[in-house]
Amino acid sequence: MHVTEDDEGKNVVDSSGKKIGIVTEVRSGTAYVNADPGITDTIRSKLGWGDADEDDYALEKGRIDTISDDEIRLKKNL
Repeated sequence: MHVTEDDEGKNVVDSSGKKIGIVTEVRSGTAYVNADPGITDTIRSKLGWGDADEDDYALEKGRIDTISDDEIRLKKNL
């Protein structure tokens, strides 16, 4: 799956739909996820003002199952 800046602010959910974080920034096709976003982080990301920091994790493209208008769903762990 290919992520873009339009995906900033989307929830990231596991294969069962449980929210595990939010995309704070997309840089060079890589989504950075904050696993414990506060309200400020959430608002900043939705406005496109997010910047990845030391609390954010790069999301491997191979882990993404689907991308919808509202969320990025991860593949089921095998």
